[in-house]
Order: sequence, then C-alpha cells, then structure tokens
Amino acid sequence: MKNNAKQSQQTLHDIFSNYIQEKINFFNNRDALSSDYIPEETPHRDEQIKQLGSILAPTLRGAKASNIFLYGKTGTGKTVITKFVTSELKRMNEKIKIIYINCKMKRISDTEYRMLAELIREMDKEVPSTGLPTIQVYKIFLECLEKEKTNIILILDEIDALVKKIGDGILYNLTRINQNLQNSKVSIIGISNDTSFTDELDARVRSTLSEEEIIFPPYNATQLQDILTQRSKIAFHKNIVEPGVIQKCAALAAQEHGDARRALDLLRVAAEISERKGINRVIMDCVDSAESKLDLDRSVEIVKAQPSQSQATLAAIIRLTEDGTKNIETGEVFSLYERICASRGLKVLTQRRVSDLIAELDMLGIINARVVSKGRYGRTKEIRLQLGKTVMQRIRNVLKDNYLIRDTITDPKK
Repeated sequence: MKNNAKQSQQTLHDIFSNYIQEKINFFNNRDALSSDYIPEETPHRDEQIKQLGSILAPTLRGAKASNIFLYGKTGTGKTVITKFVTSELKRMNEKIKIIYINCKMKRISDTEYRMLAELIREMDKEVPSTGLPTIQVYKIFLECLEKEKTNIILILDEIDALVKKIGDGILYNLTRINQNLQNSKVSIIGISNDTSFTDELDARVRSTLSEEEIIFPPYNATQLQDILTQRSKIAFHKNIVEPGVIQKCAALAAQEHGDARRALDLLRVAAEISERKGINRVIMDCVDSAESKLDLDRSVEIVKAQPSQSQATLAAIIRLTEDGTKNIETGEVFSLYERICASRGLKVLTQRRVSDLIAELDMLGIINARVVSKGRYGRTKEIRLQLGKTVMQRIRNVLKDNYLIRDTITDPKK
C-alpha cells in the first residue's frame, strides 16, 4: 500500500511539474469561456438589455420596479444579461441591494425554511439550518429587509425548480412581501428555461410575478460565432485556435437550440483536450472529442437534476431493461415504480402522471418512448433506453446513491 501511495504521489508530481514547465500555454483567461463570466459586451442581446434596464431604472430614484419574468431555453443569455444589467444598476447606485439565488442548488431551495435561511444569509445574518418555526424565519427575513432601508432586487434563477420542490406558496409570500415593509422595497426577477412554467402557477402568483415578461430567443449559428470570437480573444493567447474550430463549435451548438453555454463548453473542453495531448493549437478533431465528453457529462447531470419521482421512474425502466424485458410498456414501468416508491417511502403518483414523467425523460433524450396501438386494448408506450454502456453505469451509480436502484437487479421485486 505504501509503495502504491508513493507511486501515485510521484505520478501526480510528474503531471503537475510537466504542466508548470510546459511551454505551450493556451489560456490567457480560462474563465472567459465559463457560462458564469460576465463580459463587458454582450452581443445580440441589446433589446433584452434595454427592456430589463428600463424596467429596473425606477429603483435609481427609490421607486419599486415591477416584478419581471425572464424565459427562454438554456444558454440564451438570461442569467448573464440579468447579472450584467443589475451590476450596472448597482454601479450607478451602491445602496441598491442585489440578491442572486440559484434555485437548483441542493440544500438551498429544497424546503421553504432553507430557502428563507439562504436569503437571510445573503443579508449577513445567520439562522440555524433547522429547528425554528418557519413563521419565525419569515419574521427574521422581514426584519433583515427592513434593516436594509433600500431597494432590494431578488433574482431567483431556475425558479421553476423551486416550485417543483416546494410548491408556489413561497412565491405567493415573496410577491406580496412589500405589504409588510415600510423602509424597503423588494422586486423579483424570476428566470426559467421552461416557457410553460407560469401556466402551472396559482393565478394570483402568476399575475403578480409576471408583471413584466422578457423573452430570450435562441441564438443562431452566426450569432454564436460572434459570441465565441469575442470570448476567445479574451480567453486565449493569439493564434491558438485553428481556423474553422469556432465555426464548428457554433454550428454544433446551434443544433442544440442555439445554446451559447454549449458553444462555450465545446470550445473550452476542446482546448483542454488539445492542451493535454501536447498539441500546439486547438484543432478540429478535439471538438469532436469535446462533444462526446460533454454528451456523457450532460446525460448524467440531467438525471441528477431530476426530482425523486422521475428518478424512480427511470430506475424502473433501467431495471426492466437489465432484466431482459423486451418492448417495455407503461404498465410494466408503473408496476415496478410502485414497488420502488413503497420501498423508499416515496409518494406513489398516478399512472397518468408517471406516463407524463416518461414523456419528459423521452424529451430529455434519456429514453425513447414510442406510442403504439394495442387494438381494442387501447394505446401504450413502448420504451427503450437511449444510453451507452458508460453513461448507463454512471447513471446507475447516481440512482444507487439515491437508494433507487440496487446492485442486485435480476429480480424486479427486490
């Protein structure tokens, strides 16, 4: 064991030493290819910037801005533009307080209590992670808001994830919180990839949250090229990117609903692969390798982000597949799903709702669900997994960690 440890230590030492001594250095600023990076210029989003800036401008004179709902597919610039505009607003008036919360982050917005606790922490006050009555946490939150004595802009990114986890009750309270404030004013910016998200909200929440709406359309390939060209000038040293690489990354991402985040990830990972191979430029072949790597990582992350009910449904499909079931039907999935829920203490949804979850997994590209006619017995879905062996194993590990699947899968009753 000691020899193995020393060997591993020496291997790491060699890797790190070689990296430090390597003459080829691609990156000038690696962060510029991150989706979190806020550039000084944001191509092809002038209209959205003007709209958002106009809505928030009254806060500069102490008035409350309307609540705003931003929606569009992943990678269309919603978060970047929101952070860009609000940072400029803050620069014009330092008294304005900006609070940003990503509602998909685990252990932040999985209960109303934790969400409120996180908001309170953003205002420099600590509350216990558990233990207080929720009504008391609300009281502390209100006290913190009043103490600010200013306009507070609350940005709730991935707001649909918050509602899926804990319902829209917290939104009802937040959108009406100004009724309980005298010294401060709160405006909410909700951001979502789900364009139909507001349809599922209580009518009172929907009307108050969506006082103003801004749509972010997908980027086309030409627009993505402009974004990548701008970011690559910041990210890389000169003459590092081979001609055609940016165009290929843009074209591939344009096929993925015009996703700028996807385009940036492709370029960054392609550069990292080229660098590790000791190639002195980012080459076209490494874009293909980057696409394969990102597809693997994305499928796993998609499953991780799914609610427990969706994961239980997928676990049932995987276990039936591994048991050798051919042409898996919705009824078979539901039967095994019920047993999984019973063994894990999960609420059992209706078969119709599980059918909806199967459709969502199909839309995400995890499975293929084809509707077939059974004659006088009606219609059903024939379900097949759309996963390679490597992806399947990693997803099994995710489900195993969440106690939804076991190593012993030959008997679906287990």
